[in-house]
Amino acid sequence: MTTALHTDTRLPADIAAVRDEIIEIARGYGLDFFQTNFEVVDYEEMSMLAAYGGFPQRYPHWRFGAQYEELMKGYSYGLQKIYEMVINTDPSYAYLLGCNEMTDQKLVIAHVYGHVDFFKNNAWFQPTNRRMLDQMANHAARVHRYIDRFGYENVEEFIDACLSLEDLIDPHSPHIVRSEAPAAARRSLDTPAAEAPELERRFASKHYLDPYINPPDVLKRESEERMKAEKDREASRSFPDEPQRDVLMFLIEHAPLREWQRDVLSIIRNEAYYFAPQGQTKIMNEGWASYWHSTIMTKHALTDAECICYADHHSGTMATSQQRLNPYKMGIELFRDIEERWNKGQFGAEYEACDDVREKEKWDKQLGLGRQKIFEVRRIHNDVTFIDTFLTPEFCAKHKMFSFAYNDAENTYEIASREFEKIKRQLLFALTNHGRPFIRVKDGNFRNRGELLLHHQFEGIELKQDYAQDTLRNLQKLWSRPVHIETVIDDAPVYISFDGTSHEIKKK
Repeated sequence: MTTALHTDTRLPADIAAVRDEIIEIARGYGLDFFQTNFEVVDYEEMSMLAAYGGFPQRYPHWRFGAQYEELMKGYSYGLQKIYEMVINTDPSYAYLLGCNEMTDQKLVIAHVYGHVDFFKNNAWFQPTNRRMLDQMANHAARVHRYIDRFGYENVEEFIDACLSLEDLIDPHSPHIVRSEAPAAARRSLDTPAAEAPELERRFASKHYLDPYINPPDVLKRESEERMKAEKDREASRSFPDEPQRDVLMFLIEHAPLREWQRDVLSIIRNEAYYFAPQGQTKIMNEGWASYWHSTIMTKHALTDAECICYADHHSGTMATSQQRLNPYKMGIELFRDIEERWNKGQFGAEYEACDDVREKEKWDKQLGLGRQKIFEVRRIHNDVTFIDTFLTPEFCAKHKMFSFAYNDAENTYEIASREFEKIKRQLLFALTNHGRPFIRVKDGNFRNRGELLLHHQFEGIELKQDYAQDTLRNLQKLWSRPVHIETVIDDAPVYISFDGTSHEIKKK
């Protein structure tokens, strides 16, 4: 599948005029965004771009074609319509649907500038590659070369296996260091402890206090214990030293892959890290863009004739249901709530200590700090910290929020509770790691037989066994030896294993 974007990137004069007007309004509010290039496309082109994640070129794979067909059929049946798309690059690129009314084009352009401001300034997007448009093209060229050399079916089958594992990354690793730097000096295992006394000192001390602060017999015993542990670890050849969450990196470094396979896996991992911040900030990102398109449209850009059209489309975007959380609605309302609270001074120890409901409702210190606060929130938070920090009982009551549970007898989901703590807990549980299980590499030489052991961080919800078995099957294709995952089923710790031919579940 290839895209055929218009070669003339100049916008129609009326849309260009709207864009220039909205740029000035947005900058007047303090929004700070990359240069944004708009392209007007038809729905077929928009569907192609959406299937590719917003990029005009990706490596060849059947899933992009499947997504394209799904989008086109949804549009043909009147089930869905993509109004806009924007990608996180510098400069940014955004796509407008040519059949949209001018009201929609205004709304979309304002929404896009909200997104680009978020991309540029939110801390969770800072490590991302702002030249990903070129990088995606480079990835596509490399995969095409491998297809020419090794055959389409071989490459596609390997990409299938890699894509089933693309979520097994550590999305926080670009922001923190997971392991300590190696020691400046490390004593050989064969060196007696007495020959390296300075390396074994536990605490700095005056020479006359050293026998008391660093007792030689204690240091010698600890040194012997360390030597024994290191020899045992060397004998077992167990690795990594600590569970590693970035499973893809572990496979790149240790799996018996051919060079082209290692390169393809690195491409999948690179793109997974690029898209990770979008999953971490979905509510905030859409809420921020919606807040600004709403502000710009209602206060500046709308004509009297456009009010009904705008209200209809904006309300459709903000619509909620009992079956799902609408990130647009949740985000915009929480940003508005933060702005109102900081304008009125409804925060801090004095406000929290007040137990009079009526007094809290009328609380207004007229601080006017709301706009400053939401810009600060936009800069430093992701969805989990956003909800954890700013969701309040009053907000949940105002918006009639509830937690839900599955009723086995009725075979349906139903309201389980309206208690704030349960609502917040369920929201945070769903948002943490995008609701997916935490999986780590525990041992790359399990049972000293070169087998791979993963660990599932059990938090009360069991793995879906069909998903787990399919993932193990694909993981075994990369590792080439039996693979296992330790988890919990029916409150009992078990191993789910795949040896290349069949699955097995054993108690630990």
